[in-house]
Amino acid sequence: MCTNYNATPRDRLPPIFKAMMPNGLDWPNEIYNDYDAPIIRRGAGGNEVILASYAMVPKRHIPPGIKKFSTMNARAETIGQKPSFAKYWRAAQLCLIPMESFYEPCYETGSAVRWSIGMADQASFAVAGMWRVWHEPDGSTTHSFTQITVNADDHPLMKRFHKPDDEKRSLVIVPESDYSDWLECTDPERARAYLQLYPPALMKAAPAPAPPRKSTTKRVESNGTLF
Repeated sequence: MCTNYNATPRDRLPPIFKAMMPNGLDWPNEIYNDYDAPIIRRGAGGNEVILASYAMVPKRHIPPGIKKFSTMNARAETIGQKPSFAKYWRAAQLCLIPMESFYEPCYETGSAVRWSIGMADQASFAVAGMWRVWHEPDGSTTHSFTQITVNADDHPLMKRFHKPDDEKRSLVIVPESDYSDWLECTDPERARAYLQLYPPALMKAAPAPAPPRKSTTKRVESNGTLF
């Protein structure tokens, strides 16, 4: 399941998603676990953009002694039962996660190759998600989110990703025509009607190997200076 994606840049958000956005919000291009990223939710005055941490339960909120677990993705089939998600699913705390593309591993060459997946017309798009609030020890309030996934064993494109024997999964890409209905939905059972696979003809994918990591090896000059 997706653990890394490219967020939609700030200057493309309001016209595409018709959402109010406060000044000063900023985020990196590539989003990973626990990174702050934009999400769109329904607010008192309409759609609004807020920053939220990627993963429903940020690592800092996993109690000491508990093995680290991932909540970046929520399975549609169990979203109403899992402790990390059930309360917020029942409360219909739904959101859209705007992005340009997301990454998945393809094993068709015999080893994992990172692929980038997005829209055929290169447009920004939005993935179905869910959000929650955290009350931090310092008195501040923060937010976090998860992406919703569905089975993709029969999807012509998305079944190409992940290990050969693993179940195939896909993020739920929400059609633009359903943005408002998804955000305004207050019935979790009705919300399930939106958790569908996206038409493969409207998508594209291509290899996108990750850039090599910068070496952290330090060299030592003959005088002992590190650089």
